[in-house]
Amino acid sequence: MTSAAAKTLLPNDLDAYWMPFTANRAFKQSPRIVASAKDMHYYTPEGRAILDATAGLWCANAGHSREPIVEAIRAQAGELDFAPPFQFGHPKVFALAARVAALAPADLSHVFFANSGSEAVDTALKIALAFHNIRGEGSRQRLIGRERGYHGACFGGTAVGGMVPNRKVFGMLLAGVDHLPATYNRAEQAFTKGEPEWGAHLADELERLVGLHDASTIAAVIVEPMAGSTGVLPPPKGYLERLRAICDKYGILLIFDEVITGFGRLGHAFAAERYGVVPDMITFAKGVTSGTVPMGGVIVRKPIYEAFMKGPDHAVELFHGYTYSGHPLACAAGLATLDLYAQEGLFDRAKALEGIWADTVHGLRGLPNVLDIRTLGLTAAIDLAGKPDAPGKRGFEAMDRAFHDHDLLLRLAGDTIVLTPPLIISEAQIGEIVERTGRAIKAVA
Repeated sequence: MTSAAAKTLLPNDLDAYWMPFTANRAFKQSPRIVASAKDMHYYTPEGRAILDATAGLWCANAGHSREPIVEAIRAQAGELDFAPPFQFGHPKVFALAARVAALAPADLSHVFFANSGSEAVDTALKIALAFHNIRGEGSRQRLIGRERGYHGACFGGTAVGGMVPNRKVFGMLLAGVDHLPATYNRAEQAFTKGEPEWGAHLADELERLVGLHDASTIAAVIVEPMAGSTGVLPPPKGYLERLRAICDKYGILLIFDEVITGFGRLGHAFAAERYGVVPDMITFAKGVTSGTVPMGGVIVRKPIYEAFMKGPDHAVELFHGYTYSGHPLACAAGLATLDLYAQEGLFDRAKALEGIWADTVHGLRGLPNVLDIRTLGLTAAIDLAGKPDAPGKRGFEAMDRAFHDHDLLLRLAGDTIVLTPPLIISEAQIGEIVERTGRAIKAVA
């Protein structure tokens, strides 16, 4: 008998799956498994309802298993399962690109599709490098990210990202990358609702990096308008405007990573609209299909697109793309999702609920080990004091207890609890999420 044939694989064996961004050994000792979902809830295999305080992973903005989206995917699978994206197209990919571009501000008018936020970021970085090259400024090869930023898990996104655990074991990644300082300072910003007053001056650190490297070597700056994965760090008032002005001064492209903030999370289609700042590119993913089918992309300003449209008409202008760019099922899901957002006014709903959400979440101030609370749009972060001998353990235990004991799905970032519910949340469910979160925090005091 061969070694492969000798394996005993049970139908529900947990061992074979190496889970992403997960404490695998702890999970497999005490699994947190969901088998179905509807609207605001997940359901365990036993049928226990779990209130979703995270929109899955910042993505199910319209809620779960919404029938218009499900039906669009089902119909598309029976009509056109796949279309080659290189040299060919299909109707829905053009329709979705037009719809996404229409939501973006100013002349952000051309969409390049990928399959995830990570791929979207690497696409944007490559477009930035290529843009400068074709304009005769090939010395602009340096990319600038920000400390405590998250831009996905590919090589480029990890390199410009600024979350230490994501970077430290992978070596140099991309050469020539530098970082702006993080925008968060607890001493100056603790328990802020919305954008903090302190911190706009931190954008001026880009002037220092220009002085260090010279503008002629810098291709692009990439930031999340609100840093999400590191624990909801809202931009200080005036920060993004100053960053835009400095980039304009030195001919540096500005990329907004809106994989999290896009599609209603901050009360607008994109955070760029909320802040009145037009970047040169916007990356998106997650909410474009409400998490139903993987999709991501980059929206670029018209002059960037047009810079590539030179040379013979038959020649490829950008040697980049993915087998599943603009996949028919993803496009069908995206179109149905955008329809649902519009029909139910979910972006405006998020804006209307922001104050109620902030007041309710900040009601957790004063609970044991709560060091800070930050809210912006329909997002929140609650910093817990770490255990001296085990950083991250208190947060992990709060997340685990919330699921097993309080029927609540929380997001975790070290010792920070992150709340990002679907935009369909009711006022009663806001209270329910916060009450259960409070119980989980007290349970690990």
